[in-house]
Amino acid sequence: MTYDLVCERRAPDAKITNPSDVFPLIKRYSTKKQEHFLVITLSAASVAIRVHLTSIGLLNRTLIHPREVFVRAIKDNAASVILAHNHPSGNVEPSREDREATQRLVKAGALLGIEVLDHLIIGKSGFYSFRESGDMPLNIALS
Repeated sequence: MTYDLVCERRAPDAKITNPSDVFPLIKRYSTKKQEHFLVITLSAASVAIRVHLTSIGLLNRTLIHPREVFVRAIKDNAASVILAHNHPSGNVEPSREDREATQRLVKAGALLGIEVLDHLIIGKSGFYSFRESGDMPLNIALS
């Protein structure tokens, strides 16, 4: 299932310098009853190009494949992306699956030359940033 028509063009002043700059762009997804996976595409100047709804999952999980994430970044001619998804439970701590998916997407981005800057998990009370928490995988050399 694809959600190409569900995206938002951001204003030119939506410069992203930290995770707090991203949260206002996506907070409306924080109270959804199913997981929603979002890809925020960024220009080389770290300006948000679009917020793409990439996948809607079940109550507590969503399936995401690098192909769906990076096709949007390629179409937007993005230099980098920020990943985000909500946890309907409100608990923003990452699961093992969240960590594995983030690592897989960082590797795919490195192969394509599109850096994954962060992965945010959002909930009713705020957000968790892999980057701010020191959990963001480095751009891993592909072997």
